[in-house]
Amino acid sequence: MTTKVAIAQKPPVLLNLEATTQRALETLEEAASNGAQLVVFPEAYLPGYPTWIWRLRPGGDMSLGNLLHTKLRQNAVDIGQGGLDRICEAAAKHNVVVVMGLNEVDSDYSGTTLFNTVVVIGADGKILNRHRKLMPTNPERMVWGMGDASGLRVVDTPVGRIGCLICWESYMPLARFALFAQDIDIYIAPTWDSGEMWLASMNHIAREGGCWVLSTATAIHGSDVPEDFPERDALFSDDEWVNPGDAVIVKPFGGVHSGPLHQDKGILYADINVEDARSSRKALDVAGHYGRPDVFHLDVDRSSKPPIRFVDK
Repeated sequence: MTTKVAIAQKPPVLLNLEATTQRALETLEEAASNGAQLVVFPEAYLPGYPTWIWRLRPGGDMSLGNLLHTKLRQNAVDIGQGGLDRICEAAAKHNVVVVMGLNEVDSDYSGTTLFNTVVVIGADGKILNRHRKLMPTNPERMVWGMGDASGLRVVDTPVGRIGCLICWESYMPLARFALFAQDIDIYIAPTWDSGEMWLASMNHIAREGGCWVLSTATAIHGSDVPEDFPERDALFSDDEWVNPGDAVIVKPFGGVHSGPLHQDKGILYADINVEDARSSRKALDVAGHYGRPDVFHLDVDRSSKPPIRFVDK
């Protein structure tokens, strides 16, 4: 089965959910008009990855950090309150599968805690899976709470079986294996990482898992940061690449198929054959004939972990 995939690495309108959602809708329409059946967006695309956390002075910019976090929370996505409805409607309208990274606000309980989340939306517009990043990395822990494993799932879509891990979750061997053991065709890694080391990791995962690997960060230039961003000029330079993007598609068992799309605020397109994933596992199937369940065993608790349970009589 041949599938046309599109990986979008256009910059968001940082800290502006409405404007970034509109940009995502325009990108979906563009990709669909070019025949894409699967459209992938970067980590935390709605309303942008909080890259400022890597630039603030530890302990010295607390008031600015608090202000930026407040703006991020105010522009985070509340899925339960319909925050993804327009994206879902666009997926159905264009008959495309969408993988979207976002900052999610937990309004069911605290109304405040944010999560680094990726959702898979089916071509019918229904949310097939929501995965919250298990372990935020380094200063990310000041932004996002830790997710549980309820979204550590591979789901059926019209373009194949899709599983997602976010950024450095791809360095968690047990999390990878949890996806490999669910008959995965396409492994999607929305990220903020880029460059040769990240590409080497994507090649390793494609070889290890015998699956297609799609990954991208956001291609964003200093000049893309909105003029009203607090302390913009102190944090960013107009002539710098904050992130080069580096969207890439790696073949099952390794080897770059398309990309990387470097320092290009565009969309990477490619045709892939999903059957290549299963064919590649003839020699190495780490969740099948190459595993040793008599020696190694993994238990994954995918139950949801709400902080409270109410009983009303």
